[in-house]
Amino acid sequence: MTELKNDRYLRALLRQPVDITPVWMMRQAGRYLPEYKAVRAQAGDFMSLCKNAELASEVTLQPLRRYDLDAAILFSDILTVPDAMGLGLYFETGEGPRFSRPITCKADVDNLPVPDPEQELGYVMNAVRAIRSDLNGKVPLIGFSGSPWTLATYMVEGGGTKTFTRIKKMMYAEPQTLHALLDKLARSVVLYLNAQIHAGAQAVMIFDTWGGVLTGRDYQQFSLYYMHKIVDGLLRENEGKRVPVTLFTKGGGQWLEAMAQTGCDALGLDWSVDIADARRRVGDKVALQGNMDPSMLYAPPARIEEEVATILAGFGQGEGHVFNLGHGIHQDVPPEHAGAFVDAVHRLSAEYHR
Repeated sequence: MTELKNDRYLRALLRQPVDITPVWMMRQAGRYLPEYKAVRAQAGDFMSLCKNAELASEVTLQPLRRYDLDAAILFSDILTVPDAMGLGLYFETGEGPRFSRPITCKADVDNLPVPDPEQELGYVMNAVRAIRSDLNGKVPLIGFSGSPWTLATYMVEGGGTKTFTRIKKMMYAEPQTLHALLDKLARSVVLYLNAQIHAGAQAVMIFDTWGGVLTGRDYQQFSLYYMHKIVDGLLRENEGKRVPVTLFTKGGGQWLEAMAQTGCDALGLDWSVDIADARRRVGDKVALQGNMDPSMLYAPPARIEEEVATILAGFGQGEGHVFNLGHGIHQDVPPEHAGAFVDAVHRLSAEYHR
């Protein structure tokens, strides 16, 4: 494999010295870029784009041509695993993802297969291999999956939700059914992420988008427990290099200490967390990724730069910070504001690494 020209993202995740703070953006390949919209139109729809390795690689690399980013992230979706389990994923215009066969009972869970990542999810591995080849060592490639709790939420609700009534009804009325589903998902995610690593992903991230809707006790039992199982099952070395793993629970700032105990290398922070407080709480146990409010990118560049300076100062001197947004970039953000953000991180962070 080609030697990495820029490895500061991987070094920061492992809390090793870097010259400047690395930066990338969640959803950096997306609808805020006109060139992305052109390729998506060419593909026909979102899943067709995900399943075309050449086009998935093209949109993954688009933001790297515009901005001096320190990592690429696989262009895919968190719902690929439940789709491969046969739930019938489709996208409703203006409504987001939907499943035609949601999980309603224990029999549904029992009938779910554990997908073979090189078969049912082979298109994802083809995309990983294509992107690694096309990157040619420019920056590392991040692979990812949704967390079992987040995937189960979509599978039981049948799509997105604001109330979480079906999944919480299952959690409280039929906890064993939900545990069986989460266990099957955890096994599937381990296979899926390890296959991404074998295919060329140099770091992986687990997105727990809906962990923050749980009580602290339920978070430990129904979300963190299964993410811990995944961390325990992951390949942590490939191509002679450490493969760092990052956990991100949106709305999970109150549980950072417990998350840091899983053996992960880094924690993602949303914008509701004060990064100075987060660093005090986890010490040098893990690196931190985050955590500017994505809506800040609507502000003028001078205000964006001011916010970057505040977050860098909050983290302070030393290693273990990957700068990012607290969640995905919004689709109507001006592309030049994203550029101002990336440039500000690099320009202002050197003083913290002397």
